[in-house]
Amino acid sequence: MKTFNKKGDSGETSLLYGSRVPKCDVRCEAYGTIDEAVSLVGLAKNFCLPDIKDILSSVQHDLFTVGAEIATPQERLSQLAARGTVVKPGMVQRLENLIDDFEAKVDMPRSFIIPGACVSSAALDVARTVVRRAERRAVALKESGQLANEELLKYLNRLADLIFTLARYEEKNGNNPGCRY
Repeated sequence: MKTFNKKGDSGETSLLYGSRVPKCDVRCEAYGTIDEAVSLVGLAKNFCLPDIKDILSSVQHDLFTVGAEIATPQERLSQLAARGTVVKPGMVQRLENLIDDFEAKVDMPRSFIIPGACVSSAALDVARTVVRRAERRAVALKESGQLANEELLKYLNRLADLIFTLARYEEKNGNNPGCRY
């Protein structure tokens, strides 16, 4: 498969199942931000403890599901759902369980934090901010009537909370320079 096909040279791109839209479409903004989040979670993963790396790898796979759902026009969503590639309540529940587990292991701050206590937590905090932006883009999709699955919004909301929690855990337990112990 070639890296380029020249189909996007005029400023349009294809959604899943073939619909063409301008690259500035709200849907493209949303799944493009998910793509950024996948990359930043991958970057953060390289600085984190092994148990956190496993969680972040799983999150990256989940974000592909989120991105696929966002990149699918509403009229084709049933095809994606038939393949099982949509955000489901169990995915949200898993994040909530992880948050509960890690909050039990670290004292959570009671005020705003300044990111940068160590490399791993700083990388996680950057990833979190991009997940929050993706969440805002997904809300814009919902508001325009192009997103029906409320679980997707819940997933992004919980994911940002989980990443915040993991960053605080890394500050306490991380093995990279600058982490507080």
